[in-house]
Amino acid sequence: MFIKGYSVASVVEMCCCGCFGLSFEEKEKKTRRNFHTEGHISEELLLNDEVEDEEEAEEEEEDEEEDNCSYGDDISETEKGDHEEFRNPSKRSEDILLYRTQNGLICREFPVKETHKVVRTEDENGNKMVNEYVREYKIGSGSYGKVVLYRSQVDGKNYAIKAFHKSHLLKQRVAPSETAMTDVFREVLIMKMLNHPNIVNLIEVIDDPNTDHFYMVLEYVEGKWVFEGAGPPGGLGQNVSRRYLRDIVSGLMYLHSHNIVHGDIKPDNLLVSANGTIKIGDFSVSQVFEDEKDELRRSPGTPVFTAPECCLGLTYHGKAADTWAVGVTLYCMILGRYPFLGDTLQDTYDKIVNDCVWLPVGMNPLLKNILEGLLCKEPAQRLTLEMVAVHPWVVGDVGPIPQFPCWCKRNNLKEEQKSDPLKCCT
Repeated sequence: MFIKGYSVASVVEMCCCGCFGLSFEEKEKKTRRNFHTEGHISEELLLNDEVEDEEEAEEEEEDEEEDNCSYGDDISETEKGDHEEFRNPSKRSEDILLYRTQNGLICREFPVKETHKVVRTEDENGNKMVNEYVREYKIGSGSYGKVVLYRSQVDGKNYAIKAFHKSHLLKQRVAPSETAMTDVFREVLIMKMLNHPNIVNLIEVIDDPNTDHFYMVLEYVEGKWVFEGAGPPGGLGQNVSRRYLRDIVSGLMYLHSHNIVHGDIKPDNLLVSANGTIKIGDFSVSQVFEDEKDELRRSPGTPVFTAPECCLGLTYHGKAADTWAVGVTLYCMILGRYPFLGDTLQDTYDKIVNDCVWLPVGMNPLLKNILEGLLCKEPAQRLTLEMVAVHPWVVGDVGPIPQFPCWCKRNNLKEEQKSDPLKCCT
């Protein structure tokens, strides 16, 4: 079923393809079309491929903080309404996050460093610097800002830094009452709460009230994309796919246990570190809930990873939609192709809602079982992440995916044991 009210703004948001959620600016300009009347969408947008053209290559030579390009403020009222509909659950994520932050309800032993002074200089070799960080090269760019590789002069490590202009964020409307600054603010608040080995870590936030510059200093994951080299005719193989899936599920179980829905799980947002560990990145469309009630209205994710219930224009459960996206990702890793892909957005949604998933004859029965369970079109009958964690194919020779002893739960247990010493003996 094709949702005729699917907004251009929502479709453009789907093509976030950078490792930290920033799509290429030129591609955004080219794909900002009226899909309401055309009813078609390019394969590039459906698959979210990264394409650098000559202008993008030339832009490598420019200073990432001095760019004065347009950021696409021309969003219609209808599109704003669609966007607003997604980002307004019963209580706004920003309000929940602020409450948790103000009351110390974060899952980090050591808080994210906050710096309120920006010093922009050059090192002895003429390389641009932001505070202690020396610019190496640009990683990606998009409608909100740029991601640049920097090296710290303090510890010698590389960091991926998201660089923004606050004035651009404040001018760019994403909803009647919200700007792009709302998106970035929410992403920062979410990442300030998180600390897990399978999630990209936010190291520092640099926000000088006297300048227009705003920076997010992130852990640099130097590895390749999960899906890189995994195209037809084959995938990554069962052993590698199993190892990656265990990391993805571990990180996503952690997010869900803190009532955070990622909203855009896909290979492009899953990075591989030098030691082969998967890191989940890009929280630009993530949402937070007060409790287990994770109902949402609009899905801002990538079309080919969208769950069937999200294609129907009805309310859906965010965690179940995340789990479907895990199934699509596993399918990609195993078979090197997408389970449901049409020539148009409508065709793709039709296939997601109506077609049976194709699996090759002779596939490992356990692998077939988990793929069918994850790609079950009925969300209430879909495998949960907890079921996946103990599934025989996932367990293999390693064992079930272990529960991560996160900081806030350890802290809560300590407090409970203080108030009731007998609990430590039960």
